[in-house]
Amino acid sequence: MLNLSIDSLLGYPSQSITEYDKHYNSTDYYWGLVPNHLCYEILRLKPPTRPYKVLDIGCGEGKDAVFLARNGYHVSAFDLSEQGLSKARALADHCGVEIEFFRADVRDFRLQKNYDIIFSSGVFHYIPHELRGAIIDNLKSHTTENGINVINVFVKKPFIALPPDIEECEIDAGIWKSGELLMYYHDWLFRKNEERIFDCHSGGIPHQHCMDVLITQKI
Repeated sequence: MLNLSIDSLLGYPSQSITEYDKHYNSTDYYWGLVPNHLCYEILRLKPPTRPYKVLDIGCGEGKDAVFLARNGYHVSAFDLSEQGLSKARALADHCGVEIEFFRADVRDFRLQKNYDIIFSSGVFHYIPHELRGAIIDNLKSHTTENGINVINVFVKKPFIALPPDIEECEIDAGIWKSGELLMYYHDWLFRKNEERIFDCHSGGIPHQHCMDVLITQKI
């Protein structure tokens, strides 16, 4: 009746992150099939000596979720892009692993179950400032004792231009400030805390990103 989407009525940016459906709508895997280097950190810090439960937030086409499942973890994973989830399920089937994939929006999904490992790469910049504390508190409260959270976030730097393929919803939500992520985990044990600048070619135009990487343990 109002010619508005539900997202707009709830105050979310008008451009949905299902824009990734366009990137995923091909036979190739947009992010490739090489696992994120943080997956190896998970193997190092929490080797699958027993069936640890993992949650992959914003799994995209599923390469990291599948890698972890192939190494013996019990993996659940969600994303907002149905196109990405379809390719993730196909990849899991091809590799012969079982993963609980489901569709959800990181901005309003809240955990009801506990996990030993919570992992998210390149997703938290979609979370508006006013939701970050509540979302991270939810992740922390549903992490088992001695469990770990493995998260990276894009960080704004005055000497690095915004990437050419940045979406409006990312700008509206706000890129994180340097050190902001670690403040939410000040009461946990830091296993890794680093900031790095790297080159990127997404969108076909060379550019740079700055990223904070944090691995923390609940003790």
